[in-house]
Amino acid sequence: MGDALLLVAHGSRDPRHAATVRALTRRIRSTRPGLRVSTAFLDFDAPSVPEELARAARHGAPRLVVQPLLLTRAFHAKTDLPDALRRAPSSLTVRRTPVLGPDPLLIAALERRLYEAGLAPDDRATTGVVLAAAGSGDPEAAAALAGIARRWQRTGGWHSVRHACASRGPRTEDAVRALRAGGARRIAVAPYVLAPGRLPDRIAEGARSAGADVLGAVLGAAPELARLVLLRYDAAVRVPALTG
Repeated sequence: MGDALLLVAHGSRDPRHAATVRALTRRIRSTRPGLRVSTAFLDFDAPSVPEELARAARHGAPRLVVQPLLLTRAFHAKTDLPDALRRAPSSLTVRRTPVLGPDPLLIAALERRLYEAGLAPDDRATTGVVLAAAGSGDPEAAAALAGIARRWQRTGGWHSVRHACASRGPRTEDAVRALRAGGARRIAVAPYVLAPGRLPDRIAEGARSAGADVLGAVLGAAPELARLVLLRYDAAVRVPALTG
């Protein structure tokens, strides 16, 4: 058996989360026929990471590339996943790739979702965008989100871009109102989340309650996301070691 790819997602009590992750897994498989792609979860859903590591070892994979389906380096990337990978069978060579963000392909996927939700490319100059994440208490993750918003405003041609979080301030509804007060003619909310769940629902509720004009869907199985995962995989099999 050749190299294999393991996608590791957060997990959720909401069944939509696992269904969306598995849809992304299917897209990656169809994009790269012949590559063995499997999925594991850090919490709530099955299989767990240790279970999938053991299965890969039983099936004789000489090398397993592990891609965290995480958008920022926070607790799950810094603690949960490394702890799980330390329990990998000794017969298995594991290479872990970096978390997904930040990356221009994620911005392209966010824009795809906004256009699919009805925003026109010509609307950019008069549209304020809320980059709405789940949120984290990790300072590195919070700084990364703010940096993405600044870069997206600088390079994207938008009227303005503000970041928001579902689990802590600034809230989505507050960002929508601030953009409106700042002169944006229309407001678009771009959920910077992989899959549906309680916190993405909170983003949507905040967008609707504050009167946002456009609400994008979660990133889900966007083709840009599948491409990003495969680029990370290709880099991992070429380079001796990568850390997230």
